[in-house]
Amino acid sequence: MLPIDAAAHSSRWRRRHPVDKAVLALGLTVLAISLPPWPGAALVLVTALTVLLGPAGVPARRLWRAYRVPLGFCVTGALPLLVRAGGPGPFLGLAADGPVRAGELLLRTSAGSLGVLLFAFTTPMSDLLPRLVRAGVPAPVVDVALVTYRMSFLLLDSVRRVRASQAARLGHSTRAAAWRSLGGLGATAFVRAFDRAARLQTGLAGRGYDGTLRVLVPPARVSGRFTAASLALLTALTALTFVLRGPLT
Repeated sequence: MLPIDAAAHSSRWRRRHPVDKAVLALGLTVLAISLPPWPGAALVLVTALTVLLGPAGVPARRLWRAYRVPLGFCVTGALPLLVRAGGPGPFLGLAADGPVRAGELLLRTSAGSLGVLLFAFTTPMSDLLPRLVRAGVPAPVVDVALVTYRMSFLLLDSVRRVRASQAARLGHSTRAAAWRSLGGLGATAFVRAFDRAARLQTGLAGRGYDGTLRVLVPPARVSGRFTAASLALLTALTALTFVLRGPLT
């Protein structure tokens, strides 16, 4: 199980309905990309971080391990805005408004990433995917997503086991040995993927599979109070953004 999925299963909001958490998390994401970067995206970033570490109860170390990957993409995407190409003077140079644009983009993307992580850290996929059928998503699409989600963990476990076996046999002692081990790892994972898929198909056929995977979903109800509080928070962030931004403009 991936760390973020393990955190979602042990979250304080594990028993809440996905709609409750989607209103808050996706609402913060929408505000991050629609409000002015300053102070809107900055307020969203602080709010999402506070909710993650506070009410949602996500450990700071686990959050950082998951957040540093999208944050790296955010920084990488903002860096090119610091440079200009062409125009008067040297072909390459620093853009006049580069730092401002890069900072705005970094605020938007980093705040939006935290909003998505808020939903991911509190909502297991096993709770979300079966409910998508009731929302109108075709059942075969949800079934494929469920199987793919399950197979991804099996393949990751297979890769981990093969890598451990290779390391025990000094498969990573030299650069040449590491490249050979990498090729063997890819070939083994490819073969095992097809083998597990074939066994899964045989098992489903033996259990009378009729085109729909039926799974048990923990009972949960949409909380009107939680949803109303989330909407009130989103409204307050929007109003505060324009109040703080007004005197500056």
